[in-house]
Amino acid sequence: MPFDATFESLTAFECPDWFRDAKLGIWSHWGPQSVPRYGDWYARHMYREGSDQYRYHLRTYGHPSRFGYKDVVKLWKAERFDPDELMERFAAAGARYFVAQAVHHDNFFNYESAVNPWNSVKVGPGKDIVGLWKDAADRRGLPFGLTEHLGAAFSWFAAAKGHDRHGPYAGVPYDGGDPAYRDLYLDNGAYLTGPEVVVQEPWYAGEPAWHQHWLDAVSEMIDKYQPDLLYTDGPLPFGELDYTPGLRAVAHLYNTNPRAVYQQKDRSPEVSAVGIMDIERSQTPEIHPAPWQTDTSVGDWFYNVRDVYKTAGHVIEMLVDIVSKNGNLLLNVPQLPDGTIDAECSQLLDDLGAWTRLCGEGIYGTRPYRVFGEGPSTVVIKGFTEDRVPWTSSDFRFTRRDNTLYAFQMAWPTDGRAVVRSLADHETVTGVRLLGHGPVPFEQAYGVLVVRLPDVAPSEVTNCLAVDLAT
Repeated sequence: MPFDATFESLTAFECPDWFRDAKLGIWSHWGPQSVPRYGDWYARHMYREGSDQYRYHLRTYGHPSRFGYKDVVKLWKAERFDPDELMERFAAAGARYFVAQAVHHDNFFNYESAVNPWNSVKVGPGKDIVGLWKDAADRRGLPFGLTEHLGAAFSWFAAAKGHDRHGPYAGVPYDGGDPAYRDLYLDNGAYLTGPEVVVQEPWYAGEPAWHQHWLDAVSEMIDKYQPDLLYTDGPLPFGELDYTPGLRAVAHLYNTNPRAVYQQKDRSPEVSAVGIMDIERSQTPEIHPAPWQTDTSVGDWFYNVRDVYKTAGHVIEMLVDIVSKNGNLLLNVPQLPDGTIDAECSQLLDDLGAWTRLCGEGIYGTRPYRVFGEGPSTVVIKGFTEDRVPWTSSDFRFTRRDNTLYAFQMAWPTDGRAVVRSLADHETVTGVRLLGHGPVPFEQAYGVLVVRLPDVAPSEVTNCLAVDLAT
């Protein structure tokens, strides 16, 4: 039965098995804001006098009254973009789904759009970036998703309506005030705030015409690409201002593709029930009863020459911890403006692939165990905090498939033993394998499992025991 655009109807959504089984996705958070190679939110911060990105823009391209974001997007050529080669890399790294950015807060669409002339076919690359990604994903049988960050664009992009308060350009309007470019910069001058404001308030503007524009754009994305996943960067649009556009978009997604998943960031049970809860750069402290997702990046969201990247080991530890709590990890790999990835990201993908080939049995297709883990160490549950945890050999994270418990030992022990204390009295161990090595000797007494490990660890990070339990 088709879904209606109501909470009552959409809460009948059930997460499809493909998403529950996949566990790891790769995200291309890529667009014209990668051109300066100077990080996320460039299209906003280049209009914030005194910010790092404003200074960089002034010294690299000139003043934003003369060379604005409309000129930056024309520099995006994606001339070395090879989606098939990249998709092959992502699949080899262990990705079981792929997600492409359709539009960021900069109001630039990565596909040919009838809603917005500022798109990657008519300006810049001259390519349907989203379509090329989808074709490459389809050829490898990977579920394909889209992210839309458009809802916040109206208030976010109001910074382009400002002007410098100091210096030789004081009082000279930025190019966002030029009516010739309103399709890009929008009619949002009422939301202009001071240059010191980093995050705009409110996230969602209240104009009904904007809400309809958002719905038209998202409906277009769904109709053109029938995504298996649609992600909104924020709560369900437009929150308590008017849930109707968001509900209509979600219903259209599910009615267009019955196996689709919708993701948004409102954690309240009544709203998150319409799809999958997404947590940016953080996670849950315990097993969440419903599947969920962490979205994060190897570094900054858009390519940034100043980045210090996560290591593959850090990503693997995050993946294991997230999966043990019934979550998925969606990982952005920053792309250069030409469409390639740098050597550091290539190496991270290679290392991630080596580990998933070794230990993926304990990740893909699994479900949570009775408890997510044991041991003294935990991740810090705080928004946008992803510090690497100093794990010990007493720290384990668990998953399960049928009668096999997978126990990930987060650090290799110096005494050659793995001691698991979370088994119940009725759970009798019949055999233990160390993934990447083979069977290993064990003893079980009073629920405590003691495993004798080999001298050399199969993996330099987070090894996994497959523990067979009697039925």
